[in-house]
Amino acid sequence: MSGREEGTVETAPESAADVPGGELEPRAAALASFEGNGGAVEQPPPEGNRPRRRGMRIALIVACAVVVAVAAAGAASGVFGGGDDKTEATAPSGPPATTQVKRTTLTSSQTVDGQLGYGDTAAVQAPGSSGSAQSGGSAQGGGGAGAGIVTWMPSDGDTVTRGEPVYKVDQQSVPLLYGSVPLYRTLKPGSTGSDVKMLEKNLRALGYRGFTVDSTYDYSTASAVEKWQDKLGRSQTGEVRVGDALVASGARRVAKAELAVGDTLAGDVLTWTGTDRVISVDLPVQYADLAKKGGATTVTLPDNTTVTALVTDIGTPTTSNDSAPSGGSGGSSGSGSGSGSANATVPVELKVKDAAKIGAYQAASVSVEFASETRANVLAVPISALFALPGGGYAVEVVIGAKTEYRDVKLGTFGNGMVEISGTGITAGTVVGVPK
Repeated sequence: MSGREEGTVETAPESAADVPGGELEPRAAALASFEGNGGAVEQPPPEGNRPRRRGMRIALIVACAVVVAVAAAGAASGVFGGGDDKTEATAPSGPPATTQVKRTTLTSSQTVDGQLGYGDTAAVQAPGSSGSAQSGGSAQGGGGAGAGIVTWMPSDGDTVTRGEPVYKVDQQSVPLLYGSVPLYRTLKPGSTGSDVKMLEKNLRALGYRGFTVDSTYDYSTASAVEKWQDKLGRSQTGEVRVGDALVASGARRVAKAELAVGDTLAGDVLTWTGTDRVISVDLPVQYADLAKKGGATTVTLPDNTTVTALVTDIGTPTTSNDSAPSGGSGGSSGSGSGSGSANATVPVELKVKDAAKIGAYQAASVSVEFASETRANVLAVPISALFALPGGGYAVEVVIGAKTEYRDVKLGTFGNGMVEISGTGITAGTVVGVPK
């Protein structure tokens, strides 16, 4: 029996210097012997006994182990070792894919949730109801002095324009007028003021003539009012009372009819909104400076198509105290470091530039991307091209012919799936490795 036990294997040399041919020879020799047959293992001849076949299997295992060990050592010392910025690595097949460093413009952004719809709703209240006189795009209650019976109501989703009835009470139409001053008093000959001018502007827009549009309600104005009342089926008094018409900033869309035909006119008659589809966002206060009136944003719809929307209105910051942050302690009043401050948001309204691109969506959850920084004329690569270094920092795999080298880079702005980079030897057109 020889000096070694059956089934044991001699140990490999302790250093690469002990291997003839230099440092990479063990990896080359092992690969040559293993890959020479396309990765297949040559079967032993039928002659021989079982211990010989077992010894051959053990030798093959050891050869594979040497390949793995050498490859691991090469990766540790050749790719990221020694702190050398330009460590080379043999790349017989190169990285899975490559791309070039590009000179471009990058825009970093912040994406938040938004809601597509018709904006805030406002309630239309019957005359005499508490808070029936409203402003700022909502409407004054209508229907004349005193309660009556509702005899016609619009359907949810209907659009009401100037001069059209919003509803009918006791078979008398309550039309819509455009303006910012509600009917808060009876207008008659001798009345003066901005509400008179608002009424006369609407009469002129509806086609009535014979009076001057000014701030004075004279008998020529009363004559036009009588003709208007006749068309509405009202008594021709020449005077306009509180509730004879509704005043809003423009055409309105009925959100929900609160009363039905046969109900007594009281309380909320209906709620309505504007007619344009808008996007509402509760923007966290830390991003409030990203929203500027007229600023463009990118909106992603439920079908993943994108449209451009402009900021049309920015509200006053509000604080939600409905619930404390998960895992946090109850907020205390006072300083801005409490949970209330963390929940503070700024209401922002946006309008899509080309409404036709919204399609048939009436209400939907969307995402809104606000641009935060734009960097022009920078060198950039896809984010996937970055390698995290063990000691911190990042590198890219630069391809030079049949070899690659890892070069340290500094990162700048991120945007559109790319990242700004700079470093020694990094120029436009430099070829770098990326995953497939």
